Amino acid sequence: MRESYHYKYIAIEGNIGAGKTSLATRLSVETGARLILEQFEDNSFLPKFYEDQERYAFPLELSFLADRFQQLKKGVGSHDLFSPFTIADYFIHKSLIFARKTLNNDEYILYSKLFGIIDSVLPKPELLVYLYSSIDRLQANIRKRGRSYEQKIADEYLQKIQEGYLEYIRQQQEMRIVIVDTNDIDFVENPGDYPKLKEIILSQYAVGVHRIKP
Repeated sequence: MRESYHYKYIAIEGNIGAGKTSLATRLSVETGARLILEQFEDNSFLPKFYEDQERYAFPLELSFLADRFQQLKKGVGSHDLFSPFTIADYFIHKSLIFARKTLNNDEYILYSKLFGIIDSVLPKPELLVYLYSSIDRLQANIRKRGRSYEQKIADEYLQKIQEGYLEYIRQQQEMRIVIVDTNDIDFVENPGDYPKLKEIILSQYAVGVHRIKP
């Protein structure tokens, strides 16, 4: 008999290097959930953006928005009889969060209009999980995974994105959100840390801020 879960659609979010993909993948493997992973490595603008943010921010954010919309419309919007729920390693609103921090005002106004059209036709996650890590921890994770185009990401950029996520979370009144402080754990390398995280996320009463200690 297939196990019953409390949510049909969970989105894992966090800053660059927070561990979103690792967590979403492991949860999917263990629960049988349908997995949606962002295909960011296929975006040709990304390496260019890290070299020249002012020039490439707008085409980068537009291309990400289009890619995310197509993927989520196909993935979350269709029914899968063989999966108990869907888990994604991103939420479409990350597009607006990043754009607010990287685009100039005129570009952002245009971008937000396009985003509003796209957002209106996509299903919303029943649970949003935000993995919070310090900037130092994020940089350590970025160095560890070794993507060449990420190695020059500045602390200031990561801080801007972190602030953008937290601003967004504070503004949400109706969405169920869990913030997990992962600074003191390593759910990838330390076997004992992951079950605590899994229990929080899949709990029927998941909400609020959780600090997990090793």
